[in-house]
Amino acid sequence: MATSVRRTTLTLPTAPVGPDNPLPALRPLDEVHRVDDRTRATLPTDMARQVAYAPLRSVLPVRLRDGYGRDRAPAALDAIVLENDRLRATVLPGLGGRVHSLVHKPTGRELLYRNPVFQPADFALNGAWFSGGIEWNIGATGHTTLSCSPLHAARVPAPDAADGGAMVRLWEWERLRDLPFQVDLWLPADSAFLCVGVRIRNPHHLPAPVYWWSNIAVPEDEHTRVLAPADEAWHFGYARTLSKVPVPEWDGADRTYPLRGAYPADYFYEVPDGARRWIASLDADGGGLVQTSTDLLRGRKLFVWGAGPGGRRWQQWLTEPGTGGYAEIQAGLARTQLEHIPLEAGEEFAWLEAYGPLTADPAAVHGADWAAARRETETRLEAALPRAAVDAAYAAWRPYADAEPAERLATGSGWGALEIERGGFQLPGTPFDPDTLGEEQEPWRRLLRTGALPDWEPGPSRADPGASVVAPAWRDLLEAAPSTAAAEYHLGVAQWHAGDRAQAERSWERSLRCAETPWTLRCLAVADTASGHPARAAERLLRAVRLLLASAAAPEPGAPPVLETAGAGQGAARREGAGQGAARREGAGQGAAVSVAAPPVAADPLALETAEAALGREAILALLAADRADDARAVLDALRPAIRARGRFRLLRAQVLLAQGDALAARAVFDEGFEVCDLREGDEALSDTWYAIVERLATGTEDPLTEEARARTHADHPLPAHYEFRMRPA
Repeated sequence: MATSVRRTTLTLPTAPVGPDNPLPALRPLDEVHRVDDRTRATLPTDMARQVAYAPLRSVLPVRLRDGYGRDRAPAALDAIVLENDRLRATVLPGLGGRVHSLVHKPTGRELLYRNPVFQPADFALNGAWFSGGIEWNIGATGHTTLSCSPLHAARVPAPDAADGGAMVRLWEWERLRDLPFQVDLWLPADSAFLCVGVRIRNPHHLPAPVYWWSNIAVPEDEHTRVLAPADEAWHFGYARTLSKVPVPEWDGADRTYPLRGAYPADYFYEVPDGARRWIASLDADGGGLVQTSTDLLRGRKLFVWGAGPGGRRWQQWLTEPGTGGYAEIQAGLARTQLEHIPLEAGEEFAWLEAYGPLTADPAAVHGADWAAARRETETRLEAALPRAAVDAAYAAWRPYADAEPAERLATGSGWGALEIERGGFQLPGTPFDPDTLGEEQEPWRRLLRTGALPDWEPGPSRADPGASVVAPAWRDLLEAAPSTAAAEYHLGVAQWHAGDRAQAERSWERSLRCAETPWTLRCLAVADTASGHPARAAERLLRAVRLLLASAAAPEPGAPPVLETAGAGQGAARREGAGQGAARREGAGQGAAVSVAAPPVAADPLALETAEAALGREAILALLAADRADDARAVLDALRPAIRARGRFRLLRAQVLLAQGDALAARAVFDEGFEVCDLREGDEALSDTWYAIVERLATGTEDPLTEEARARTHADHPLPAHYEFRMRPA
């Protein structure tokens, strides 16, 4: 039986992804997978060069995706099912092409960790990500910005098309590196392995940095062992160090068992040149999943959450109660995920992967002899899928990589079609049709066709400045376009992305002269922060929030201001020990009264609420950084109740109260309980704020504690378990 392909829906408890953040992602990534210059100097020359090659300054032009919550309800997700006599694979084209499930039909065994819910969390480069299945990570170090985005999908003839075989092709234009890619999936007749052909193309005139890691979530328990053909690995922990360690034993434990460590960690296996590329996760009985590939995909990795409280809490956070844990086995183009590799102009990277069941002798797999365990696993793999068969499958697939889609199964974004219209690229097999162009691309099509970018209209622009494009060709078009508030704003974003900060600031200043908008003020505030002017940044963000609230509320002439604050330098007064047993009065201690407008009314209330939350959050943090706690409180109180009720803003409330000297009220916020839905991987804001509160309560002043007193205070007031997300030793 050759591959059959059908469309269906999959119903899961789902937390909606929500709207994108309208503020351009100007700030540097807080991606945790980085090393400093001192560590890089200790690495092999080729690895050090690739670690330093083309790091991202930001995730521009992609927008941040932080509008999700944690309220789940059943929802139907579009799915594509590939099936033969041995395997059934379920793919979610609307969620990055994730392979949600891979079932071995003769045994009924699920080979992957299949998450029973769809719950976004802040792990992708641009925010929303979810756990489980097989994901295709392209772009830059981290989880792809396409994690929760739709891909194009179509039915395509497979290498065994003469016998009725079909492939599912997934493709999209990856915007971080401006590169098109495709993923072809098929199940050869009578095969127990899912074949996956991957191709990344560079249609430009200059080399481009490339990153790829296929990430496979596998079930985990105390007997799970991960095996790969290596005696050494590069260990990366969340203390941000990269060092070579032995495999399997290191630091007193066998690290090939995911639960034999306390903290999350990466192990990038040093696979010898010439060795077959593979990685397997096997259970107590020696059964599980194996992944192998052609040699271009050289890297193999194990990610573990560890058995400590932080890792366990994250696992619970990503799914529903009662779900088992998981580890990740991965395969990539480089030795580690800290590296990017150059793809020459007009060239492509292409390879083939295979995923399937494997059964090996459990005594050998779990024996003390690591070489014997690897040898047994690789011998069973060779019997199930010879290395030569993988190379032959790759050769058979290559002529079909350019095959035109026979039937569209799903539609991705319009950004690829926009790039095709601009650049005239010829990309056989991956059509980016004009009918995929949408509202986001329309202003940029008009720029292409007329040389002018449409200016903002009074209505929608109050809630969203529109998506930016930043590639050099677009920057050139913007530089030649007539000067308007919108054109200068987007030109500044493109210049900032290119590293020309001085020109970006000049463009934003010109935008302000055309029209004062919250969006341009906020961009200039980011520039102020980057250049060491936090007070000026805070003032600009305060002005941006006022503009947004005022334009949304549309007050009558003569009405009081939407938001009044104490002013620079006036909100910094502290009351030593305030709140230590004293009642807190709403608004007490502020330099001026706060006037809260009626709930804003706009054509798109959701877009306006999204903008208000995004600007409000940045303004509060900037005001706290500028020692203007009372003004931060004024902004927080002026936001609509639905925003103030969010967990992120409950945390901000505690931080503001602490900055105002009211540690007891700040502690009460934690005691009442809240969940920060968009808590970032590696973010320690919860634990940092908690311990700052308990230290202030212990002293009644801002005077620092001695190390002994601090340790005693922390021991007496441990971080509550539901706030424990730390991924490294405290």
